[in-house]
Amino acid sequence: MAFNKQNTQPDLISEKDIPSPCPAHIGPYKIESLFNHGGMSILYLATDPTLPRPIIIKVLSPRLSKNKEVTARFLKEAKIIAMTNHPNIVKLYGQGEWEKGLYIAMEFIQGISLRQFIQNHSLSQKRALEIILQVAYALCHLHAHGVIHRDLKPENILITENGDVKVIDFGIAQLQDQLSLEKKAPKRTIGTPAYMSPEQKEDSSLVTFSSDIYSLGIIAYELLIGRLSHGVIHLSLLPKKLADILDKALKTDPKERTQDIVDLITDISQYLKDFRENKNEERFDRIYDSLQKNFQLLLPKSPPDWPEAEIAIALSEGLSMTALYLDFFHLSENRFLIALGKSKTENIGSYIPTSVLRGMVRMSCEEFFRRKEHPSALMNFLNDALLKDPMQESFSIALLLLDHRENQLFFSSCGMGDLFYQPEGTEKFFALSTPNNQLGTSNKLIVETSSNWNVRDLLFFYSQEEMLALAPQEKEKKQQEVNKSILTNLIFPPKRQMQKLLQKIEELSSSQKATFALSIQRMQ
Repeated sequence: MAFNKQNTQPDLISEKDIPSPCPAHIGPYKIESLFNHGGMSILYLATDPTLPRPIIIKVLSPRLSKNKEVTARFLKEAKIIAMTNHPNIVKLYGQGEWEKGLYIAMEFIQGISLRQFIQNHSLSQKRALEIILQVAYALCHLHAHGVIHRDLKPENILITENGDVKVIDFGIAQLQDQLSLEKKAPKRTIGTPAYMSPEQKEDSSLVTFSSDIYSLGIIAYELLIGRLSHGVIHLSLLPKKLADILDKALKTDPKERTQDIVDLITDISQYLKDFRENKNEERFDRIYDSLQKNFQLLLPKSPPDWPEAEIAIALSEGLSMTALYLDFFHLSENRFLIALGKSKTENIGSYIPTSVLRGMVRMSCEEFFRRKEHPSALMNFLNDALLKDPMQESFSIALLLLDHRENQLFFSSCGMGDLFYQPEGTEKFFALSTPNNQLGTSNKLIVETSSNWNVRDLLFFYSQEEMLALAPQEKEKKQQEVNKSILTNLIFPPKRQMQKLLQKIEELSSSQKATFALSIQRMQ
């Protein structure tokens, strides 16, 4: 487990700033190993000769030890943690000076960050609300002592092995009665934008206790829907009573927002009490869990293990307003098929038609490709079936056939965007496009395109729905940003490449739709 330290500070530590080898002792504590490093500090795992447990020693980067502002901020963090004594807040064991500057000795917390928790676990609504309440209790204790955290985010909330919550990282926390001192300094913004209230984005000295409540509202939403929001909120995904609670916590105007964390605790506690007594809410929770399972069925988190090709995928986490479908088929004679699709429906109801599409593709593909048909043949069959179906649903879909025997690939896209092809030994991308309408909208013949497919060639496919709706010039600009991101990240392993590409896609996106990034490289 790591104290997940994000770079919310202007001064950043590089690897060369970390002393090597590790110091043997810092103050009275024996240093066991380097633990992590963040914006301005280095963390060491240590032992206290008077305590039978590991602790964390946080020290300032040596090159920042002479910076008066940074040193004052570091001392203030120790002061703020020392003021608190709460089971949901990291504990301070000591502080002082050592030969290279200042240090803080803190509780070592065995667990994972809430960010990791959101990305890797599906929670029931009840369990998510219980976690939110623990964070709220920590905020209540801080606010009672006049402390505004100012950087509340999933990375700064840890879930222990016992399921308890710990709030950490008080590096930019401030005492309410000292905010007036910051107002005299030049206006600046510090914090993490996706979790910052509007007033904090304008000026960090303008924050109030309700600014922390706004941040907790974002975190609560993410926990409840099971995915990171990247600042895009759709409260319609939640039960109305719960949506109303979060809507009040997320008001843009701080005067209209929930003012006291006690009020938020009361509202959530009452909702949980009603939840236990209201079978309709319990039924909603079961439906939500069922949708989570269906989402995982439509979008497998891990690609197949094909020796002939290295595949990496990155998928947006949790429930989305729209359902995506991704499937892999190993056909006979060294031929492979990848299918991607989504319904035109822009709400939770999209999970039903998208599941129908999955069934149609799975039922048809074996027969078509046993006869050595191409993707366009299957596309035309599916299109005819959808045009006759009383469901009257349309889909965006792409089919990619990789024929390793013939060293060729065949691609057909109906409203899903282009496939990007990079031949081995080049840094150029070639867009493979097909001018087809969405399935189920027209009886126009669906066509495909083809290309060579040789060993070490590389393919990229990713969410392009928003780009397709842009004017040509704006589309090309965003496409160039994405392609630049791909080239920049080629130094990383494939999985990491796709995670970074997904981050770029979500940065460019203005809506909360399920997103994906996929790469395929031929290995033999």
